This record gives sequence, C-alpha cells and structure tokens, in this order.
Amino acid sequence: MKTSTALALLAASGPVTASVVRPAAEQLAKRALATSDPYYPSPWMDPAADGWEDAYAKAKAFVSQLTLLEKVNLTTGVGWAAEQCVGQTGAIPRLGLRSMCMQDSPLGIRGTDYNSVFPSGQTAAATFDRTLLFKRGNAMGQEAKGKGVTVLLGPVAGPLGRMPEAGRNWEGFSPDPVLTGIGISETIKGVQQAGVVACAKHFIGNEQEHFRQTGEAQGYGYDIKETLSSNIDDKTMHELYLWPFQDAVRAGVGSFMCSYQQVNNSYSCQNSKLLNDLLKNELGFQGFVMSDWQAQHTGAASAVAGLDMTMPGDTEFNTGISFWGTNLTLGVLNGTVPAWRIDDMAMRIMAAFFKVGQTVNQDPINFSFWTSDTYGPIHWAANKDVQQINFHVDVQGGHGSLIREIAAKGTVLLKNSGSLPLKKPKFIAVIGDDAGPNPLGPNACSDRGCDNGTAGIGWGSGTANYPYLVTPDAAIQAQAVKDGSRYESILTNYANSQTRALVSQDNVTAIVFVNADSGEGYINVDGNEGDRKNLTLWKNGDDLIKNVSSFCANTIVVIHSPGPVLLTEWYDSPNVTAILWAGFPGQESGNSITDVLYGKVNPSGRSPFSWGATRDSFGTDVLYEPNNGNDAPQQDFSEGVFIDYRHFDKANSALTYEFGYGLSYTTFQYSNLKVRKSNAGAYQPTTGTTAPAPTFGNFSTNLNDYVFPSNEFPYVYEYIYPYLNTSDAKAASADPNYGQSADQFLPPHATDGSAQPLLRSAGKSEPGGNRQLFNVLYTVTADIKNTGSVVGDEVPQLYVALGGPDDPKVVLRDFDRLRIDPGKTAQFRATLTRRDLSNWDTTVQDWVISSYPKTVYVGRSSRKLDLTATLS
Repeated sequence: MKTSTALALLAASGPVTASVVRPAAEQLAKRALATSDPYYPSPWMDPAADGWEDAYAKAKAFVSQLTLLEKVNLTTGVGWAAEQCVGQTGAIPRLGLRSMCMQDSPLGIRGTDYNSVFPSGQTAAATFDRTLLFKRGNAMGQEAKGKGVTVLLGPVAGPLGRMPEAGRNWEGFSPDPVLTGIGISETIKGVQQAGVVACAKHFIGNEQEHFRQTGEAQGYGYDIKETLSSNIDDKTMHELYLWPFQDAVRAGVGSFMCSYQQVNNSYSCQNSKLLNDLLKNELGFQGFVMSDWQAQHTGAASAVAGLDMTMPGDTEFNTGISFWGTNLTLGVLNGTVPAWRIDDMAMRIMAAFFKVGQTVNQDPINFSFWTSDTYGPIHWAANKDVQQINFHVDVQGGHGSLIREIAAKGTVLLKNSGSLPLKKPKFIAVIGDDAGPNPLGPNACSDRGCDNGTAGIGWGSGTANYPYLVTPDAAIQAQAVKDGSRYESILTNYANSQTRALVSQDNVTAIVFVNADSGEGYINVDGNEGDRKNLTLWKNGDDLIKNVSSFCANTIVVIHSPGPVLLTEWYDSPNVTAILWAGFPGQESGNSITDVLYGKVNPSGRSPFSWGATRDSFGTDVLYEPNNGNDAPQQDFSEGVFIDYRHFDKANSALTYEFGYGLSYTTFQYSNLKVRKSNAGAYQPTTGTTAPAPTFGNFSTNLNDYVFPSNEFPYVYEYIYPYLNTSDAKAASADPNYGQSADQFLPPHATDGSAQPLLRSAGKSEPGGNRQLFNVLYTVTADIKNTGSVVGDEVPQLYVALGGPDDPKVVLRDFDRLRIDPGKTAQFRATLTRRDLSNWDTTVQDWVISSYPKTVYVGRSSRKLDLTATLS
C-alpha cells in the first residue's frame, strides 16, 4: 500500500467530452504527474482556535484521564454490525462514556422507524434559501439526537457534481462550489445546533460510483486491483472541489469523512497532502477525520497521514481484524505511532463531541440499524446478548410541514405558457408510474434500491425509511375532489391505448409524471451501477410524454430526477404547456407538487445545475470501463474548473435551461445596481509557527498490562478491541513484518512533534484559512420590483467575471431569496470577499487577486444577467 501522500500539480488542458480519446503518450505524460508527495507531520489541535476554545478545554480535561487502551478505543470502530448503529466506537465505561454512534444519512436517519425523510440536498439547494437549508439541517439534527446518534453522516460536498450521470449527486447540493458551500455550511450549523456532530463528506474528488471500491467493482465483473484515482491539479482543487469544504470548516463542522477512491494515486484516507496539509494545516480543521466504511488501507501509515477514526473498524466486514485496535495499541507502544498523535486523535474526537453540547452522560441509543424487531441481539453480528434494541421512538416532531415547504420552494418551473397555476380545472388526468405508489410499499426495496412508483429519493446509504409517502396521485386527487374537478389517473407508463383514450377527451388537463433515478454503487437498478447509464428518462418516459402531448394540447410534465435529463425531443412542443423539475422531494412529494401546481406556492426554485441539449454537451462523463489494465483506473480532471455552466459558457454552447434558471407566476424588474468598496486593507500572509505537539501523560510499556482481561468481561465474536491477545507483540499483531522501525516504512518527519511553520494561506487559530480571505471588499446592491399581480419570491444572483484568460466567463458568488408583494420593490444586498475575487496561485501557494479587470453582474440566472458594473 502507498504511504507517500501529497498532491502534486497536474496541468489542466481544457474541456473534454465523453467522445474524446487522448493520445496514449499524452495520457501517460499527464499521469506521470498524477502522484502524491508526502506531507508530515500531522497537525495537532490548536487550543486557541476560534469557536473551539471551550471544547478543547473540556476535551483536554477528559483525554488527560484516559489510558492508552481507552484512547485507542475512541479511535477504532468496533466492527461491522458489532452493535446497534451503522458504525460505533469503543466506549469508556470507567468515565461513563458510552459508545459513540455514527449513523447515516444526509437526508434522514437511515434504517430506523418513526423518523422523517427530507428532500435531497440537491432539492434543498434549489430553494436558494439559507434559512430553509439551516432549518432542514436543524430538523435532521433533532431527529438524530432523539435516536441517540452522536455523529450524523452528512452533509455532502463530494460528489460536487462533475458529471451529471454520477450516482450520488442528489445527496449533495450543486456542481457550483458557492451554492454547495452555502448549502453545506448552513446544514452543518443546523445539525450541530441540535447537539449532533455533523460529518462533511466525502473528502475529496469522489465524483462517481464506478471503481470506488475494488470488491464492489470485481462483483460487477471489472478486473481491477486498486480503486479509481481522481487526478486533480492544484488550481482546480482549490478553486472548485476544496471550496465548499473550506466553508464547512468555517462553519465549525466536527468531523470529515475521507473517501474511498484515490487522489493522484494515493488513497484518500491515507493521503497526507489531503488530510495533513490541505485540511488540517491550510484550512485549520480542528475536528476529526473518519474513514468511509472500509476505506482504510494501512495502520500506522494512515495514522500519521491524518486519519483519526476508522470505520467500521474491521479491515473487511465481519472479519474481526483491524488495522487499528490491537495494532494501534502496539504502534504507540513501540513508537511507530507517536504518543502525541494518539492524544491528538482522541482530543479531536472529544472536542467535536463537546463542541456541539454533548455530555459524557449521553442519552442511550434507542434503535438498531440491523433490524426493526423490538428484541434482538445487541451484538448483531455475533448474535449475542438478546434484549430490547428498538424502542420505536417517534422523532418526527412535526417536520412534515417543513419538508413540504422545502420541496415546494425547491421545485423549479422550467416552462409555463399559461396553463399554470391550475384554477379548479374541469378535468384532470394524471399519467405515469411516477405519480403512484410502489405496490409493495414505500420501503419495500432495501435502501430504496428500485424505481417502482414515485421517486421521492434515490438509493443507497444516503436514504431513510419513509414514515409515509404522499404520492402525487393521492394529493392531486384530494385537491380535485375539493374543487369538484373530474379526476382520473393511469399509474403506468405502458398503457398506450388507455392513455390515448383518456387524454384525447375534451377539457382535459393532462399531468405526466416521469423520473430518472440513481444512487450508491453497491446497488444495481436495471443495469445502473449507482451511476446513471444515460441522461434519458426512465421507463420509456420520453415516449410517454410525446404520446400524451400528441393527443392533449394542455400537457404538463413533472420530473423527479437526481439531476438533469435530456428534454430535447419534446420540451419545445406547443402542447407541452408547462414543465416542472421537482427533484427528490421526500415524504411530502404529492403535497408539495400540488401546492405549486395550484398556486398555493408561487414557484421560486432555481435550477442548481445546467440542462444540456445532449449528453456530450456537458463535457464530462463517468468512466464506465477500466482504462489502466487491472491497475487503478485513471480519471483525469483535465477540464479543470470548467464543469456545468462554466463549461457551457466556455464552449459557447446552447442550453435547454441554464444554471440558476426558474420561472414564477409573477414578473420582476431589476434596476439601480450599486457597488460600494470597503476599506479592507492589504492582504497579509500568515507567518509564525505552531506550538509543539502536546501529550497527556505517560503510559505503561509492559505488554502484560494490555492483554485482554478475560476475567472482567467475556469476549464478543468479531468485536474489535484495543487489547492484545498475548503479551508477545509479534504474535498479537498478526503481522509477519512486525518489528520494523518507523524509519523503514514511514516518510520523513511523520513522527516529528516539534513546532511547525504555518502556511501563508492558513489562519492563526482561525479555522477555514487566513481570516483576511473573508474580508468584505465590496458590497453590491440592486432594486428588485415585483411587476406582476401576485406575491412571489425572487432569487437575485451575483456573478463575477474574474477576467483572466483561464477563468470562467462568470462564477456565482452570492444570492438571496426575497419575498416581494405586487408593485413593491425590495433591495438585494450581496457581498464580495477577497476569496471571491481571487485565484489560487500555484507558485506562491496562496490566494491572489489578479490584475485582470473584474466585472460584477446581478441577474436571475447564469445567462440572464440584467445588471453589470466594473469593479474599481
């Protein structure tokens, strides 16, 4: 396994389409640069870090009392299915600390009951509403807290959304780093205010499902020995993929999850450039880094590279073997892992724990992820200690109304020729499988791994069990009954003759529900191995729309999908009078779309991604076949920062609908743009050094003190312990190479605990980087007038042209959501920080404002920029 772990520069060479095959020599030359050099030592916590002072003090008081075995117990998961949660650490019973519970997902509590299913992150991002993003996070945090969860495994900024086909894009927010940065930071604030540690994931470059794990790929018949390598250059890393994670650190997130795949041919969970340099040094992250489940590949090497917690603890599920546990205990005892590093791991975990208001006397975990039965074994894998494990605690807390609001306000009206809003229509015909229920129930498919009935969420670990699912058919029918409308529905895409007979009648308004789906790679739905095979609608959806609209002059289309689909064949038909994208709306799906269709909610969602006319027009695509023999598939991010609207603008390509686009039932006028410059002063790079690494007491080096205490409690099968099974160190390690010194296999300085120089781009006790990056340089205002006849929300967006030849045409930098009464005017106010106007300089390794002229735009989408001004 690789132990050298830093990120080298990789020259970007412009956009690439799915059909481009680069010359072999050029590819090989590029990949020679796709390597990672070491960055050591791993930075230790800063007791003066902004927002972490009190948490640090409490963590120090707690960790100072711990034995080495107890510290190892905090850092090592107890094994797959060893206890109740999807992942748990060892407990510290001597001090009253129960096992910490790590539980999915980024839109609800996975695998439990009496919890809510929230709209996807992508749908929430479409609201362009900071307040709703916070409320969603806070409600999820409340539900997690009510179940006894310590760490909620979300929110997501990886995948960012490099490829529209990528399976888990819907778990995140948007391919735009600013929208994702705001989405992830507001969610984190909400979750952690509820008393639960948030986990920013998956760090970083985790942009597709194919080849993310060797075992998973081999199960699909791909002969690879190592996971995919995402090859990302330094400039692209900072200006695109790292940007939202920087916002997560500034928001005070308690934990990060490193991802499965490699970055520049070094595994993310032992990549010291990513974890030590970018995350903990440059960004000043003070919390802990946990591995994705089975994403750890080494023991001591991952420890010194910056990993703080391994999940679920075993090297492979249910083996009872761990890279850490016993081996981490031995690593500290023999000096391979320095004492300050295990202390720092424990400090980071406990500081995150205390930062969100947790106390040692936590509420108990009241569910089991492994079964819905009330009684069962507390140690599920070992089938041991049967007791009550599910208490069926209802944590929904009336969140259905918030879910309904978010889903409605995140619905994007793409087209409307006057058919909406509906006003007691005479005859409603609802068509399509996506309008109705799964015949076997909303939770019939494990982790939602099917596409039966309406698509409320995608599939995989990012899901939760529905407490109920309101289908569009049920909700629209209820409204039709209330209005006295005639109502009929055909809940299949394949009843062509019956559908034609129904929609050909007079006075009919036909609403066609269609979808596409995607999810995590361990589930294959109709040949879609997590990632979508294409960008078309599923289940013959395009033909269904064309069939209905050929007979009905008033056809309204509603799309549930994890991102863009191709609309080219039918979107401009005059008989298609309205199109709405409703994303993945969660449990209130039918109610939320009914609210929009009937005008109870004036649509104000904005598309969080672009809609291209063809698949190739997006310029990026999933790597579906291995391209490096049976070695690690190589995915070159050679388009640099030019993804989504940035790519379409650079290519000057036509779009079906652009990023940030969305219609309303009223109209707005933009005017009176003003730009005011602040007196922020000149940028000062950070200088100085850290304090030396702190340690918290000595420990015994007598191996007899670490042997499993069989006289105190029984051994649980496959459970991961910090103890040794013998006082013979080599035998206890089960490592034939045990006894090598650290110098023989660890990079230089990996165990160095002396004071270290601060990076110029880092902050001094300021998580998120140099504080001056976030000084406001300009304040931008504009007047927005509602020129229509109904109240509505408008989403003015601030874009900047950075002016350089290698810069995107425009980049989003701020936005707001304003509720404006008819005839009234509201002021849009936005700010531009130093980071907003900077580029990453790969030579000086810092953010620098270039000398190129800079222009600001205020408008209603990335291509409808009503107002413009040049910055002085």
